[in-house]
Amino acid sequence: MNHKALSACVLAAFAAGAAAGATAAPEVEVLHYWTSGGEARSVAELKKSLTAKGVTWKDFAVAGGSGENASTALKARVISGSAPSAAQVKGPAIQEWGKEGVLANIDAVAVAEKWDSLLPPTVAAIMKYKGNYVAAPVNVHRVNWLWVNPAVLKKAGATAPATMDEFFAAADKIKAAGMIAVAHGGMPWQDTTIFESVALGVGGPEFYKKALVQLDQAALTGPVMLKTFDALGRIKTYIDRDAAGRDWNLATAMVINGKAGMQFMGDWAKGEFAAAGKKPGVDYLCLPAPGTAKAYTFNIDSMLMFKKAKAEDQKSQLLLASAIMSPEFQEVFNLNKGSIPVRSGVSKAKFDSCALQSMADLESSSKSGALVPSLSASMAVGTAAQGAIMDVIARFMNSKMSSQDAVAALAKAAKTK
Repeated sequence: MNHKALSACVLAAFAAGAAAGATAAPEVEVLHYWTSGGEARSVAELKKSLTAKGVTWKDFAVAGGSGENASTALKARVISGSAPSAAQVKGPAIQEWGKEGVLANIDAVAVAEKWDSLLPPTVAAIMKYKGNYVAAPVNVHRVNWLWVNPAVLKKAGATAPATMDEFFAAADKIKAAGMIAVAHGGMPWQDTTIFESVALGVGGPEFYKKALVQLDQAALTGPVMLKTFDALGRIKTYIDRDAAGRDWNLATAMVINGKAGMQFMGDWAKGEFAAAGKKPGVDYLCLPAPGTAKAYTFNIDSMLMFKKAKAEDQKSQLLLASAIMSPEFQEVFNLNKGSIPVRSGVSKAKFDSCALQSMADLESSSKSGALVPSLSASMAVGTAAQGAIMDVIARFMNSKMSSQDAVAALAKAAKTK
């Protein structure tokens, strides 16, 4: 049964309920933090889709791109016994909410539409709690990108890097030419964005999983982690002194206008290049972070469903989940956001070369086992451990802490519960 057939079945149930004297119109209240221009347009499309199916959309938008404000608002609602129908939640937080016993089972739509065959196994597992689907995935962001200004490379006599050694060679030439080699914003999550890409490039996917997902003490304290911090320490020398507190998009602007040559950042940076009228492959390059061409760190937005007492509200949740996973919504949302569809079967015709490369690499890394969750984007570990780890990385980036001391501090932070 496809999503259109499911919609027909659920709408028939609505009609039957109305005939039996039901008075409440089906409704979904959605808590989210998609408030930027492109995101808001995407949400409007989802609202339009649900409205066409007879479902009233009740918007609960909470500003704040990191989602911290939305998370606080969600906790308050759940504690008060008035959870929304759905909320934008991701990564291990889905499992944390599952343990509270407040999530709705949406297997009725997931099984009917064969989500297990449409989603990479790694992604499907994140959307489930104890084997049952409780969330609908919206998109996939690739985090391990390196954004490069080819005009800066040419001016410096450097070439686009694929390996860590090539990256340092290019950075040295850009710096020698009087330009900033690495654009960066000195915030903990941005520091961790660089760190995780370096760890993946230095150690590979298996090391990454052991160290930054499983928090294995042997991996965290071993020679590969030491080498990771050594490389990160060298990268620090290519960042300008004004980086502290800089927003990520302002760092991207430095690459766009030629003040800097390269930036480690997720694919949301592409939106900044697009807004400036720049074309991929011509005005900028989207390259896998050095040494990570065959791997993929992912960040996935998802809609987590909460238990509702009314049958009408439960059915509207299924319609919402179906709409989110529809090829039509997956296309329009991801074209606006810079990410790629999370499910298979979506037309690639309108996506640019960076997105097409991301799609191909997502598929190959999923098959090879090199698809790994982003630590910086709250996909890899629980919130307590993530916060403690990010604090260590930020201290390393903003002090003269040695690699040895950083390794010891990281291993200790990983034990935070």
